[in-house]
Amino acid sequence: MTSTGSLEHISQQDGLSDGRRRLRTFRFPVLLLAMIGVMAAVAGINQLVAPLPFLALPVGVGLAVAGVACYRRLCRTVEQRPVSELAKTGQWSLMRRGALLGFGAFTGLMLLIGMFGGWEDLSWGSFGGLIGTAGMMAGVAVTEEALFRGVLFRIMEERAGTVIALAVSSVLFGATHLVNTNATLWGALSIALTGGVMLSAAYVVTRSLWLPIGLHFAWNFTHAGIFGAVLSGSDTAPHGLLDTTLSGSSLLTGGTFGPEASLLALLVCLVPTVLLLRHAARTGQIMRRPRSVKVSA
Repeated sequence: MTSTGSLEHISQQDGLSDGRRRLRTFRFPVLLLAMIGVMAAVAGINQLVAPLPFLALPVGVGLAVAGVACYRRLCRTVEQRPVSELAKTGQWSLMRRGALLGFGAFTGLMLLIGMFGGWEDLSWGSFGGLIGTAGMMAGVAVTEEALFRGVLFRIMEERAGTVIALAVSSVLFGATHLVNTNATLWGALSIALTGGVMLSAAYVVTRSLWLPIGLHFAWNFTHAGIFGAVLSGSDTAPHGLLDTTLSGSSLLTGGTFGPEASLLALLVCLVPTVLLLRHAARTGQIMRRPRSVKVSA
């Protein structure tokens, strides 16, 4: 025989389980919309503190930490699972490797553009711009990776396999850059083929967001914070340590979209992307068919 209080308690537990079950059923749109909101909030705050570079650095780092915390909490609440892609084991090592790859890749791209005569002018810029850009790019790297690799790619891969998830998430990643002032269709496609595929490959090979976060941060920081080159079709060049003006064929320099739309960017990013995907295939990280994911209650 069960008391009325016990029946109410069981009913509450059943109701909670049903609610969690429904939440898991709609995990993709819930996580997608939530992380879009987080990314928009980070972008808005970055814009407010951008004129104050020595404030932008701590604020940006704080936003990056908050972005990681939001993603962890959302996944635990909506999917009721350990967030293994943000495991603390190997966190700094993976971010460091990603940062070295991102810095090396973009520096190599700029050197190649210079070797082929694409540099019109190179002068000193602003140390404050360097500092402020570091903060802003920290928040951008975390939230964009959490959205595109942590939510979009990860869940799509579970349903359709690695190849389809790689293609669709990369195209969507490139398409988001079409909203920029000087955006071009080729520029967005180039972003998809370079950044989108390379960052997804970095996730696939490690099953961790730390490597793509480090890679994404260093690529953007080297681009805007060090070289001060036009970034992804922005209407104004960023304030970096250097002021780099490019001129010449758009195939060489990327034109008004910036170096990311250069044909050389495709070649530079192709090498690490192929190596990462090749290693992922050898270690069995490529999902060739969908798999059912069991989420613990």
